[in-house]
Amino acid sequence: MDVKREPEPFKEEEAVEQTLRPRSWEEYIGQEKLKNTLRVIIESAKKREAPLEHLLLYGNSGLGKTSLAQVVAHEMNSPITHCSGTSLERVGDIASLLTNLQDGEILFIDECHRLPKTTLETLYSAMEDYKLHLVLGKGPMARTMELNLPKFTLVAATTKMALLPAPFRNRFGAIFQLNFYEVSDIERIVERSASILNMRLEKEATKAIASRARFTPRVANRILKRVRDIATIEGLDVVDKKTAEDVFRFLEIDSKGLEPDDRKILDAVITKFAGGPVGIQALSAMVAEEQDTILDVYEPYLLQLGFLERTPRGRVATQSAYEHLGIVKPQENLF
Repeated sequence: MDVKREPEPFKEEEAVEQTLRPRSWEEYIGQEKLKNTLRVIIESAKKREAPLEHLLLYGNSGLGKTSLAQVVAHEMNSPITHCSGTSLERVGDIASLLTNLQDGEILFIDECHRLPKTTLETLYSAMEDYKLHLVLGKGPMARTMELNLPKFTLVAATTKMALLPAPFRNRFGAIFQLNFYEVSDIERIVERSASILNMRLEKEATKAIASRARFTPRVANRILKRVRDIATIEGLDVVDKKTAEDVFRFLEIDSKGLEPDDRKILDAVITKFAGGPVGIQALSAMVAEEQDTILDVYEPYLLQLGFLERTPRGRVATQSAYEHLGIVKPQENLF
């Protein structure tokens, strides 16, 4: 009997996303200081024929932490296992994962700040001594079992460094912060991604996309794929600046890379709270957005642009924010 299978719509998009990820130092653009330090650590480990030290990567979403972990695995010629902190809810989950690793394998845990406390404590001895201590049973009948683990390397990534306990942070051989990218680096990333997607971009179109990418590779690639969609529909061989700007208008992305939700947050601070200061709880309630989403997704870029300032009393909109939204800032009453 023939079985009709439903299409899997996300498989192709996932494949494209993986193709755009860099696999070597030559393909990984930007973060030069970080790369130079990592090269030294990796080359030293290879010459000593020793496992690579555990690495902790932190920074905003979309800056390339997962890609960097893959590059490290490639440079070490090591297999890599990916998982998320949300998927390791029980001690048994991390125990099963660790005991199935190979010598020299890299274990990449994304969103490691979401690991439960018991799972983190299990990792302590695993990272330090390559041993796993399990408690079997409860009460007077409980006993401890010790398992030897392969000499693996943990590469952990987080957007919330402050949530990680000190004993966990202290077990990493090196900690790296990924910063926002220079626009020139984003342009090179757009050019590389366009080549992989078999797109031809005029130089001005490349610059226009890069200038709206929020200094973030993931955003640049997301915009580029939407430009590709328009070019495909219209049968364009070369994408010029006008076509790119048509896509920006369609996506409601302004000249600074702000999207509707960014402008909604700025507008709320300015019009509903008289420019601030306003606390995160009040702002979250006003714009109907989760506090974590504001803190992790929108606020870092608004701070980077200088449109928001953090003060002890809350967020304050700057003069630049008023000017960008075309709102006249009221004069302060000095009397």
